[in-house]
Amino acid sequence: MSRWVVAMRRLTLLFLALFLFSSLTVSVGAEPHYAKWGTLAVAETQKRYHANIIDYKYMGRTEIMAKKSEEKFKLWLKSKDGHEFGVFVTVQYDPSTDAIQTIQFKVSDQS
Repeated sequence: MSRWVVAMRRLTLLFLALFLFSSLTVSVGAEPHYAKWGTLAVAETQKRYHANIIDYKYMGRTEIMAKKSEEKFKLWLKSKDGHEFGVFVTVQYDPSTDAIQTIQFKVSDQS
């Protein structure tokens, strides 16, 4: 093989490695779009139930209308007496301003 072909292969591999590394570092450091609402759901649930949160699941977003969206979460809690229970948390907000409209809690004993 000529030196030119070897040099082009090396250059191509270098650019591919740089591209993969840069895309990995961006995706690892990025927060999910619901992180802010999840943090709020966890904090408000801890305030309300005074229990340890042992699991957390993002359930999804619903666009209700132009000025109202909601993010849903399920948190699994363990009280100080050892009782485990689930809490569905729904955060409704204005997506254009991120102003919180309501936070709703619904307790569930089912997993």
